[in-house]
Amino acid sequence: MLICPLDSKLLPNRVLVAARTRRPFQRAELELLASLSSTLTAVLFHGHAAERAGRRIEKLEALLEVSRQLALARDTQTLLERIATESTRLLDCDRASIFLWDRGNRQVVARPALGVPGGELRLPEDLGIVGVVLQSGQPAIVNDVRTDPRFGAAVDKQSGYQTRSLIALPLNDPSGQRIGVFEVLNKNHGQFTEEDRATLDLLAAHAAVAVENTIERESLIRTHAQFTSEASTRAQIIGASRAIEELRSTLTRIAATDLPVLILGESGTGKEVVARAIHYGGLRRDRPFIPVNCAAIAETLLESELFGHEKGAFTDARETRQGKFELASGGTLLLDEIGDMSAGGQAKLLRVLEEKVIYRVGGSQPIHTDVRIIAATNRNLADAVQAGKFRQDLFFRLTVVTINLPPLRERREDIMSLAEHFLEQFCRDARRPKLKISAEARKRLEAHEWPGNVRELRNLMERLAFLSPGPAIQPEDLAFILMTPSDSDRSGVPPGLALTEATDHFQREYIHAAIDRARGNQAEAARLLGLHRSNLYRKMRQLGMES
Repeated sequence: MLICPLDSKLLPNRVLVAARTRRPFQRAELELLASLSSTLTAVLFHGHAAERAGRRIEKLEALLEVSRQLALARDTQTLLERIATESTRLLDCDRASIFLWDRGNRQVVARPALGVPGGELRLPEDLGIVGVVLQSGQPAIVNDVRTDPRFGAAVDKQSGYQTRSLIALPLNDPSGQRIGVFEVLNKNHGQFTEEDRATLDLLAAHAAVAVENTIERESLIRTHAQFTSEASTRAQIIGASRAIEELRSTLTRIAATDLPVLILGESGTGKEVVARAIHYGGLRRDRPFIPVNCAAIAETLLESELFGHEKGAFTDARETRQGKFELASGGTLLLDEIGDMSAGGQAKLLRVLEEKVIYRVGGSQPIHTDVRIIAATNRNLADAVQAGKFRQDLFFRLTVVTINLPPLRERREDIMSLAEHFLEQFCRDARRPKLKISAEARKRLEAHEWPGNVRELRNLMERLAFLSPGPAIQPEDLAFILMTPSDSDRSGVPPGLALTEATDHFQREYIHAAIDRARGNQAEAARLLGLHRSNLYRKMRQLGMES
């Protein structure tokens, strides 16, 4: 018998044996066996290496597939289920758990999707092997938990599961912050090895990133839902008058469509609120609502504001900028004060509405748009079309659905409902008990003409909520703010004027009175009149008043 050891460095504890019974081995045969031993060592070594490389490649391919699957998960629950499923398959074990660290309560939390039946499992952050790994940041391989004093048998008792062996690894986010522990339990065949630990380490790195991203995405979704809910609440249509009931009925019918809508009404009647109600009552409620005041944008900037611009398109274009149409993609674009849009702006807007394509200023790449258009104005657009100040083709594009909002003076039965609504809202903002409104103050509010409409009433209630001594609003609280009928009479419209001239005269005197009440502060006067300051300045210029 000849016994020849294989290379101990490459294949330790392996020998080649040759035996025969008839005659002894010769020296030449011994040399041949030694040569054969070297050849066999190389063949076996490379064979084992190829086998190990094959297994490693299979595991890497499996890890890539796991990463792809984790990236597809849209919520934490689904993600944790996939991590548990893929890790048990990859490591040939019975169960996997991810314990997320609840630092505030000093606990770790495992969920039912991770193989823990009967609801969420919460454990002290320092309990058992999971606690040790969490605190130390060092992995643990235990192939017989009965021999490890760190093992917490109470966990098995609580979960009803019998643990035999485990690997536990710290779970860190991309910044290195520890967020929990990744644990696999009970190897199905054989024992857990260092190779298993290395595989789990790679899987844990992918899982940590996926968990962190999914938690952040869920937080953003919750925040977005909260903002959407709050915005929807602010779009409430308040009132019980016949006009408001008809408005609600109309909004219910058109909200779920994508029809363009034109909202007409005096300044301050709530055109933007109605536009928001249409948006948040429809299918686009989870997408952006972007309001644009067309009157506040100079014609030279209108195209850039609506359609965006490329870097270097003009002197101040230092970077590429999206326009309102792109920002509102999938949602609603409110074109407020569209009656004040220039002729050039009207032509460009019409082209976009017809082609549903925009081009950024300085760009040649077409960008498809998907927005619902709602337009609003306090002008009579039909008259503007007749006068040649507004394009007829654009007018027809915008007036598929037209909503006329009545001024507040024509629905006086809604005044107190609106006043109470605004007062409650602003008292809450002021962190004070809701103010009551005395009977005399109610009469005063109901008798007022409200030239600034709902906006004027809202601004008044905001002022009272913060400045009224309370506990009830009295007529004297309104004296400085509201003009009495006798105050209006003193505007002194001369007899014999044409209606247009009389209206202009009244508006000039009314604005003067508001400025007097605001003690010369035109911004405050605009607030009292329910106007934006720029709109007040424009109105004063139209009336030939000195600013």
